Amino acid sequence: MKSSVDIHVVLSTFEDMEDFHDDPDEASERLNFILHAVYDNAEEDIETQRLEQILHYAWESWQQDRHLLEIDDDELLDWVDHTLATWDDAVNDEIS
Repeated sequence: MKSSVDIHVVLSTFEDMEDFHDDPDEASERLNFILHAVYDNAEEDIETQRLEQILHYAWESWQQDRHLLEIDDDELLDWVDHTLATWDDAVNDEIS
């Protein structure tokens, strides 16, 4: 269940981003925007492991992406919606 996941545990910090981005503060804010969007848009009864996997996938997909600061909110939200709608545990169960 969604309420079993503490979103604050997965949020990024300046230090997580400084090796990959010129503006690590802004990059951290952008990644946290994505992580919050995943959490907020996930169904209330989503399986805990599934939500944790999707959050991990979001982190891995965006933390080192040098274009993170160039992508607008609507495009990031589209990515979140697409990821939540098309997540397939059979294909993504190696992500933990």
